[in-house]
Amino acid sequence: MQGDYNLAIPFDGKSILIVDDDPEILEAIKLALSETGADIATATDGNQAVDLVGENPPDLLILDAMLPKRSGFLVLEKIKGGKRGTKPYVIMITGNQGQRHKTWAESLGVDDYLNKPFRMEKLISTTEKLLSR
Repeated sequence: MQGDYNLAIPFDGKSILIVDDDPEILEAIKLALSETGADIATATDGNQAVDLVGENPPDLLILDAMLPKRSGFLVLEKIKGGKRGTKPYVIMITGNQGQRHKTWAESLGVDDYLNKPFRMEKLISTTEKLLSR
């Protein structure tokens, strides 16, 4: 997943919270975004994610759907309350290919939804799109 992604827009002054219980995915996303200039934080469960967003809301939340303690859907419901296009912007990532989960996430306010496995370039282009708003 490593590579030169040639970001068109630097994210200096922006903050990103990455939430995933898989340490390899968490580290790969963090590594891919590490040279963007953004302040990057991580969490490994849903409760930790809600706490971190409450303490210091990020500009962008990259959120796994299936998390211990509180699912990504419940995190999304808590922090977005169905409002799309408002900060923090949320990109949900999931291994579930079902349309029902995507529709549920959209009703809760997700800004984009990526199925695993995804190309890191797709995540970065989505990140650019949301953070340039």
